[in-house]
Amino acid sequence: MSQVRRAPLADQAAELLLERIRAGEWPLGAKLPGETTLGPQLGVGRSTVREAIRQLAGRGVLATRQGAGVFVTALDATEDWDVVLRRTDILSVIEARIAIESEAAALAAVRRTPQDLRAIRRALSQREGHSGLDDYVDADMRFHRAVVTAAHNPILLELFDGFVPRLREAMIEMLRINQPKDGDTDHGAHAQLVEAIAEHDVTGAGQASREHLEQLKVGLEGQR
Repeated sequence: MSQVRRAPLADQAAELLLERIRAGEWPLGAKLPGETTLGPQLGVGRSTVREAIRQLAGRGVLATRQGAGVFVTALDATEDWDVVLRRTDILSVIEARIAIESEAAALAAVRRTPQDLRAIRRALSQREGHSGLDDYVDADMRFHRAVVTAAHNPILLELFDGFVPRLREAMIEMLRINQPKDGDTDHGAHAQLVEAIAEHDVTGAGQASREHLEQLKVGLEGQR
């Protein structure tokens, strides 16, 4: 049985527990042995076991149920968002944006308020007046965020906020390689999205969002 050999003990204990879960020692929903059993197996004290369990609970792998024990709630830990993004291909990001933003646009067509629509129109206007690529990307993000905000779905907004701003530099670099050849057409595509949302055109809004981002994807693929 592998044991902890170096500090920090709680981190090492958590990783050993996770390895055993990944290996199938405890299936999904299984109850872990008690601290007095796990401690000797891992070569640590009960307080270290408790801290290791807290760590894995925070990563979604374990859950402590009052009076019942500790149970396996996932067979692996999700990676830190920043780590995932550092490894992510920009094409994968655009595909994720298509999934998030086309749905958000469709929902915005249903749920947008007059205030939302004013914010979207204002962001569209500001997007036209950019000076330089950095400003353009920032203005574009503000526009797309206004659309996602108008969907009134906090999960979609959190997903958007979680990865789009963190990939700002990648988006700038992508556009340096593949700038829109026709600024009027690009602006027109965004204006079409705004009008679909204004007219409560659910299908049109989702389609306009998807088609715009698909063009980005196609353009990037052409550079490979």
